[in-house]
Amino acid sequence: MGVAIAAGFLATSIYSGGPAGAEPAAMPATASEAVQQMIDLSRQSEQLNQQALNAQTDLDAKLALQREADAKVAETTGAVQAAREEVRKYQPVIDRTAIAEYQGGSSNRMFAVLLSNSPQQLLDQMSMLDVLSAQTADQLNEFKKATDAATAADKAARTAADAARSAADKADAVRADLERKRGELGGAIAQVVSAWGALSTRDRSALAGSPFPPGFDRDTLLQGLVPGSGTSALAAGLTRVGDPYVWGATGPHQFDCSGLVQWAFKQVGKDVPRTSSQQAGYGTPIAEKDLQPGDIVFFYSDISHVGIYAGNGLMLHASTFGVPVAVAPMGTTPFHSARRY
Repeated sequence: MGVAIAAGFLATSIYSGGPAGAEPAAMPATASEAVQQMIDLSRQSEQLNQQALNAQTDLDAKLALQREADAKVAETTGAVQAAREEVRKYQPVIDRTAIAEYQGGSSNRMFAVLLSNSPQQLLDQMSMLDVLSAQTADQLNEFKKATDAATAADKAARTAADAARSAADKADAVRADLERKRGELGGAIAQVVSAWGALSTRDRSALAGSPFPPGFDRDTLLQGLVPGSGTSALAAGLTRVGDPYVWGATGPHQFDCSGLVQWAFKQVGKDVPRTSSQQAGYGTPIAEKDLQPGDIVFFYSDISHVGIYAGNGLMLHASTFGVPVAVAPMGTTPFHSARRY
């Protein structure tokens, strides 16, 4: 959604019944079922969150293309007007030439001979005819260039107008898709918050877990930092441990999974894409066996979750609602791929 979901939105949508067309989640019968329901609903909301973010990015790109197409329309419209003005400039000459041809073309050498009173006058008249003929030919050439330019400008203007209409139609379609995904996300968030409210304090604490696994040695992990490296981004990210997960948030004090990755690398001067699927195309592919601290790890077949590798099978990530930013084992999440930035 581009920005964090506000508490007021959650309060007003909590009873909206979940994603569009879906039935409200059934109430769990046991505490363990309640926790599992919370996990399942959170997983669904995270997928929808990344889909909505991708749709927003797509819309932004389509709107940029539309603006470019509109600017091209304005540019070509101006070119058409200029070309037509150039044609009009030569039109009087063309009209006079056409009339003269229609009336028999009196401006010729034979006519000069018939009207001459002396050899000198004949030479003078013939010289003048040569000049007039050359000037007319030049102007005819310029007229042809102007009309060709006007024709090309008209064609370019029509092409630009078609492109602008196509860009606008595509932007409208993506905008509609984005609104649908936002509606589904709003319903999913409401169900997650409702499920969270049904958990006991003990279950909430168990779900949140600890910020660091036993034996995690941050200082040793971050030895020999290289400015701008993945490890230095990991170091930046580790300063956010304990911050809350919020759908669509990019920091500095609340995050979703891809927002945390983007924020961490921004702190070391790298402009990383916004969503997990976009981030999976950035940088260099790395095999799971070759992972080093600071590499980016992606999960699920749809690449809807991302974290920063923290060594020893661990990752730093913004997990889900109710679970603060933490270092946790990777093994419980289906691995997809990894990249090195």
